[in-house]
Formats: sequence, C-alpha cells, structure tokens
Amino acid sequence: MAAPNVVNVTTITDKTAYANQTTISANVITNSSSSGTLVKLNHVTMANYSATAMTGNVIINRSGVSYYVAGTVTIPANSTLTVLAKDTATYMEESDVLQSYVSANASVHMFASYEIIS
Repeated sequence: MAAPNVVNVTTITDKTAYANQTTISANVITNSSSSGTLVKLNHVTMANYSATAMTGNVIINRSGVSYYVAGTVTIPANSTLTVLAKDTATYMEESDVLQSYVSANASVHMFASYEIIS
C-alpha cells in the first residue's frame, strides 16, 4: 500500500522511542508493511553516558537495503549527538525500519521523536 496523502491526513500521533544501544543492529521504529501510515522522524539523538568516546550508526532499512543516516559517527564521552533534527526530518514509508548500533554495549541510549501520520 502507498503512503497516505499528507494533504488529507486524518490523524497525527506524536511518539517517542527509547533504546539502549548495543553492538548488534536493532530495530528502534518499525512502520509495518500494511500500516497505511507514514512515519515522520523529527529528532534522533544518541547519548553517550560513558567516559569513553563511542561510535554509532543509524540506518533506515527499506526492502532489505540499509541506508545510513549516520555511519560510524563519533559520540564524544559524556555527551549527546543529534543525528536528525526538525530541520532535517525525514519520512519512513510502509515497511521501513529505523535501526541502530554502537561500538560498545550499555554505554549509549538513543531516543527518537516521531509522528505517525494516517
């Protein structure tokens, strides 16, 4: 099914996803294939709460193909990295999945604010 026509939107639901990052790529937000919705990613931030710099990856997977939003970017020690902000928002169509992973387990959290549009 195609993404909904944003001119005729009936519902916009605000959401926030939180994820404890590991070295294994994990799904953070999934827009299922039959959802009938469009997901607008407004803000994605990675927070490194360790005393060591980490690297992080944020990916949108579409039909089995990985598209890197951020690839092996450094997240300084005890700081945050904004990967996407309102001025660089992007859309996830049906079947798209937001995924991420980092260089060390249990040292980085990710949060993503998004809208489900139908």
